[in-house]
Amino acid sequence: MTRRRGTAVAIALLLAALATAGCGLGPGEGRGDVELTVTRDYGAESLLDRSVGDVTESDTVMRVLDRSAEITTRYGGGFVQSIDGLEADRAFGDSFDWFFYVNGVEATVGAADYSLRGGERIWWDYREWSQAMRVPAVVGSWPQPFTGGYEGERRPVAVECMGEGAACVEVRTRLRGVGASPVAGSPNGAIRVLVGPWARVREDPAAALIEGGPQASGVFAYFAERGGGFELRGLDDGGEPVRAFGPSAGLVAATRRFDAPPVWVVTGATAAAVRSAADLLDAADLRDHYAVVAEGGREEAVPLR
Repeated sequence: MTRRRGTAVAIALLLAALATAGCGLGPGEGRGDVELTVTRDYGAESLLDRSVGDVTESDTVMRVLDRSAEITTRYGGGFVQSIDGLEADRAFGDSFDWFFYVNGVEATVGAADYSLRGGERIWWDYREWSQAMRVPAVVGSWPQPFTGGYEGERRPVAVECMGEGAACVEVRTRLRGVGASPVAGSPNGAIRVLVGPWARVREDPAAALIEGGPQASGVFAYFAERGGGFELRGLDDGGEPVRAFGPSAGLVAATRRFDAPPVWVVTGATAAAVRSAADLLDAADLRDHYAVVAEGGREEAVPLR
């Protein structure tokens, strides 16, 4: 009898330890919901938008997508070939493919290897990529990555004021309004938001990538020198300039230099333009856009159609 009781106790303790460690006795510990968005052509057309519940520690970006849409894969199941019949394609010199972002940051691993911890926003976009094979960061997942970080890690948020105080106050207010906590200075590993006229913002090495065009920064807009100042111009998805905006037009865009944290720019050619850009920091104006221009009180996504 004593031996049986001892064995039962040992088994109970072992089961408790395994359950605590999450060692495969079930589907894994629940981690909450994630938001899944599927679009095409730089977010121009929405194909799927839903909340996916019951995400567990064993879930990946690929598994969440597979539960929500009909997909095919390639390269041993690590990469997506098609979603609901829309296939990666290369024809007539154009290359179309599926790209995904988690919390607004382009993934550096395949979807099958990207583990989730709950609360993320996953965005798949089908686009032609000859002008920008890499778009390292986008603004369309606001308020991410400021509230949830990226690559499974929360990050400090730093707002760097570069000459437009009213806009800087507005940016900090918007960030606090969504639950982010901007810190003083620019600590290592921080997601930075640069606020100011382009003449100042362009001095930052990450922001300066925008001057190299979409191939360098992933941003389909740039500032051209004009009359001793700058003029904001928008590009189409072929990388061609199609519009020169007025002096009050502001830009909200994101990019990333090497493996450093993403950098957002809230900028324009004039002080009024910077304030216009700061007013864009909300989900209604930014959602599912790679970058956004504000002019005349309304927003317009870039690349331009």
